[in-house]
Amino acid sequence: QVQLRESGGGSVQAGGSLSLSCTASKIGGSSNICMAWFRHVPGKGREGVASIAVDGRTNYVESVKGRFTVSQDTRQNTLVLQMNDLKPDDTGTYYCAARQESYGCLAAVLYEAAYKNWGQGTQVTVSS
Repeated sequence: QVQLRESGGGSVQAGGSLSLSCTASKIGGSSNICMAWFRHVPGKGREGVASIAVDGRTNYVESVKGRFTVSQDTRQNTLVLQMNDLKPDDTGTYYCAARQESYGCLAAVLYEAAYKNWGQGTQVTVSS
């Protein structure tokens, strides 16, 4: 019911920056779209990276705190992940995920089962 389009992945040296963007469009329904970023890291599986609630509260995986910043443009249903000081361990496929909530995005949910819609992923490669 939600189409997600991701962009911004690429290759960068350690210490560099990338900005990922995800735009969402509703195919059906009128609920709010709540979005988050996940990643699949080789050898570690999928993990939540960052999520944001309507009040601006955010949730990050510990390893990216202080380096990544997530923001959202609700009018355009766009989620941005600004990634600074990238490390080789950040290498992986990054996925935008979305869920629909009729009452709004009250919590910065960052667990996989909550999300029903997934983008195709964008590759991030960080070399040392």
